[in-house]
Amino acid sequence: MSETKSDTQKPLEGTSRRKFVAGATATSAAAASTLPVEMFAQVAGSDQIKVGMIGCGGRNSGAIIQNLNASDSAQLVAIADAFEDKIDGTGPRASGLPKIQAQLEKQGKAAQIDVPASRQYAGFDAYKQVVDQVDMVCIATPPGFRPIHFEYAVQQGKHVFMEKPVCVDAWGFNKVIEAAKQADEKNLKVVVGLQRHYQNSYLEAFKKVHEEGMIGDIIGAQAWWNGNRPWIVKRQDGWSEMEYQMRNWYHFNWLCGDHIAEQHVHNIDVINWFVSGNSEKGGNPVSAQGMGGRAGTEPHSVGEIFDHHYVEFRYGNDHNNAIMNSQCRHIGGTWRKVAEEIHGSDGILHLAGGQITDLKGNVKWQYRKPRSGDPNPYQVEHDMLHKCVKEDTPINNAYYGAKSSFTSSLGRMATYSGQMITWDEAVESDFSIMPENYDFNAEPPVKPDADGNYQVAIPGQYKLPWKDGGNAKGKKGKAA
Repeated sequence: MSETKSDTQKPLEGTSRRKFVAGATATSAAAASTLPVEMFAQVAGSDQIKVGMIGCGGRNSGAIIQNLNASDSAQLVAIADAFEDKIDGTGPRASGLPKIQAQLEKQGKAAQIDVPASRQYAGFDAYKQVVDQVDMVCIATPPGFRPIHFEYAVQQGKHVFMEKPVCVDAWGFNKVIEAAKQADEKNLKVVVGLQRHYQNSYLEAFKKVHEEGMIGDIIGAQAWWNGNRPWIVKRQDGWSEMEYQMRNWYHFNWLCGDHIAEQHVHNIDVINWFVSGNSEKGGNPVSAQGMGGRAGTEPHSVGEIFDHHYVEFRYGNDHNNAIMNSQCRHIGGTWRKVAEEIHGSDGILHLAGGQITDLKGNVKWQYRKPRSGDPNPYQVEHDMLHKCVKEDTPINNAYYGAKSSFTSSLGRMATYSGQMITWDEAVESDFSIMPENYDFNAEPPVKPDADGNYQVAIPGQYKLPWKDGGNAKGKKGKAA
């Protein structure tokens, strides 16, 4: 394929998702088996780390600056997005290459970017061109694509920074877990953008809970992400249905996972982490049930996601039958809170304030910032990635990233259906909500009705994807 924007903008026409992924896996595995170990990734101690960027939205535009700031040896050399106008910064909600260049020039680091037009790629398959010619890749595409992009990066032996959430369904979760195992085998370094794991107040609180036992046995938790209505991209003339959904990805489950995944995953991840006590691989609940819906503040022509969820996650006997009450909402004019609490037999950890109180409210511990201030955890996660590459020390956040991401999906399935759902059943189903074809003229998994409105799940009527009559496919081949 020619390294020009016009050529690489062409998507994979007529290729089914499953055939495409299987073919890529087979080809990459065969190629990787013939390469020496040192070709799997940048070798520790070498001078330059070639970095690639997949996804040109605002989050990755910030992440790539942080990645380059983490090492003077890092240089951005290739970039990809589904849309060319996201690369050049002219599309809806685009940040783009010009803003990245301007920021680096402002910092006096213009030499850390070298991305000529021949290394700018657009289209559904554009990520491959980037991955194939770098040592490390920053992935911040819509979440539904992340399992595919992560898998390919690992197959090609590249270190990875990947934004959260990392999956939106069981198929994606299982794919990420399998790729994480392969990353370990290849000694690749993986960091996921759940930055609270790199925030000093959370790390110190974790020690107080699990090393010093300051709150006793963990029995429950509260998690909130209650905020404002998210961004909306308006449909434009000439867009296919697939393009509209890709542009307005936050509002479609196959791309976003609903806002319980896209935003609330941060808080859910903290509870999984603290309840399990496992900093490396995290944990997950055994079941979920809850309620949610669409309060009517957003027209059904925008998309299909709920605007509020309330989920009860249970963690089972191994964790004292701890229960997390999780709530998220994006309705204007309502009470706002983004925080987590861990409730124990002897006290309560208030993570937003970095404080532990006894059951009567008396303060037992208060986190104190150093005089120099705490480092930015968004920067620290990239610093750690580069440090582990340079020193060749293990790091792989994909396990807890996948578990927390799929916990969010479990909660979505519980609120949509109104049913109690178990973790094992959902994971074993391997259900997928992704499209069969990746093409701007292909049919996406959901479509509007004759009036231009999308169907919003109705609890009690919504069929679980892996059940008879469900609206997605899995290993059992069930489909609406």
